[in-house]
Amino acid sequence: MAGNKRKTAFFCQECGFESAKWAGQCPSCKAWNSMVEEPVRISPTKSSGSGGRGLLSAAGAGFSLGAGNRSVRPVPLSSVEDTKETRFSTGLLELDRVLGGGAVAGSLVLVGGDPGIGKSTILLQTSCNMAKAGISVLYISGEESLRQIKLRAARIGSAPDSLRFLCETNLETITDLMMREKPQAVVIDSIQTMYSDEVSSAPGSVSQVRETTAVLLRLAKEIGITFFIVGHVTKEGTVAGPRVLEHMVDTVLYFEGDRYASYRILRGVKNRFGSTNEIGIFEMRREGLVEVSNPSEYMLSGRPLGASGSVVTCSMEGTRPMLTEVQALVVRTSFGYPRRQSTGTDANRVSVLMAVLEKRLGIPLSDYDAYINLAGGIKQTEPALDLGIVLAILSSFQNRAVPDDLIVFGEVGLSGEVRSVSMAENRVQEACKLGFKTCILPASSAAGIKAPKGIRLIPIKGLSQLADYLAGC
Repeated sequence: MAGNKRKTAFFCQECGFESAKWAGQCPSCKAWNSMVEEPVRISPTKSSGSGGRGLLSAAGAGFSLGAGNRSVRPVPLSSVEDTKETRFSTGLLELDRVLGGGAVAGSLVLVGGDPGIGKSTILLQTSCNMAKAGISVLYISGEESLRQIKLRAARIGSAPDSLRFLCETNLETITDLMMREKPQAVVIDSIQTMYSDEVSSAPGSVSQVRETTAVLLRLAKEIGITFFIVGHVTKEGTVAGPRVLEHMVDTVLYFEGDRYASYRILRGVKNRFGSTNEIGIFEMRREGLVEVSNPSEYMLSGRPLGASGSVVTCSMEGTRPMLTEVQALVVRTSFGYPRRQSTGTDANRVSVLMAVLEKRLGIPLSDYDAYINLAGGIKQTEPALDLGIVLAILSSFQNRAVPDDLIVFGEVGLSGEVRSVSMAENRVQEACKLGFKTCILPASSAAGIKAPKGIRLIPIKGLSQLADYLAGC
């Protein structure tokens, strides 16, 4: 039969599951209303002739859709050579920290975030830094023209001539170029704009995103190219396209923060070559993204002194302690149902802590509205914030300010007990470095900690001790 057969199939936008008919719920991931219909094309699978070769084979990647290789044999891990992965610096210390010490050769890094958050900016800065360090970099844009890229590059600094740019969306053309040039690093902006002639659906569809990523993955592993891929996000905040996209790549990074604020947080949610607990903090300026080396000092800038309801606490982001100001406003409600609103932390956790205060300390918070805010726009949910939130609520309720040189951290249980947290000594050292003189912490965490010179530790076991301390302020 001449030509290729065409048909349609239904794909799940969440996991990429393929079905011959539509279903209200995906049989694989159980997501509702996620099945979409897309045209697909079936190519002949005979090994003879050009029709039996797949996209990767046609691109020169050494992959055939014909008969499998019957000579392959499984091997034990003891026979695998134990070599450390090759890394190179991206020129941004905060990005290197999130990646686990630098970019790994032959890896796929997916960068997602809201529109205008700075994804293209940070990758352009990274490309310039790597090119200046002697790394061959190819920047491929499917959304902007070369003139637009030049205008942005002029704002953040001149791009070296060794950094090459290409505006193209056809995957076959891009693959042929990479096979000829063999760059060390490639930036794809963005994966939703790329399309393959082998897939008849529109760019950005489930089939196109999945197949395009598969080709780039093969190139990365066989040739050793490091790919940085920009991914659009949906209104729910996840990368658009099939969920399998995040499973295929080696590293998934998310840009967080309000696009109208100056700060940006780069958080790793998946990393096959490092920890996913590290974050990088940047400040958006006219000249681009600038690294914030001391995030604690940055987050506490502009903190009001002598104000009730303002408490400084400490949370851990990976191995980095970060001091954050917790603000609370407690006012008598005008309605029968009090409001509980929080910004930057879990609202359900705030409601639980207020219930513990009312039950264990007898404070009638059921008649009061409560508004909790983590200053600076940062989002944190670590249990060590509990004690800071509780103290801020008590301070606002009693209209009594806490000392400006006080810091507090610890987890609060439902019985009103203060439980231990990890890496307490690192938190105390960070607080001492920024000039805090007093630290309230769990008694179980204080055991074995040698307090640095200039700071006094106050270990407590329950909320009653915290209330007694506030009463004596």
